[in-house]
Amino acid sequence: MATLTFELVTPEKAVLSTTAYMVEIPGSEGDMGVLAGHAPVMTTIRDGEVRVYASAGATPQRISVEGGFAEIGDAGVTVLAERATILN
Repeated sequence: MATLTFELVTPEKAVLSTTAYMVEIPGSEGDMGVLAGHAPVMTTIRDGEVRVYASAGATPQRISVEGGFAEIGDAGVTVLAERATILN
């Protein structure tokens, strides 16, 4: 199973840094799922929920986010959110 690196950062602090199987992001144009090897892209995010899956079929870790950007690249996914709250 291929994994990717996920980082979530707010202006105040780094909120979460982990490895994941898949990350779902509330993109401004719609939700997007990111797996290892995803094409590089940068997008704005809307208020919503980021879901981080440790493995296929796992219960996701949920994080409420408000505004910001997501960068997907060779190193993984970085979300720069204006505000973030870990829900579980």
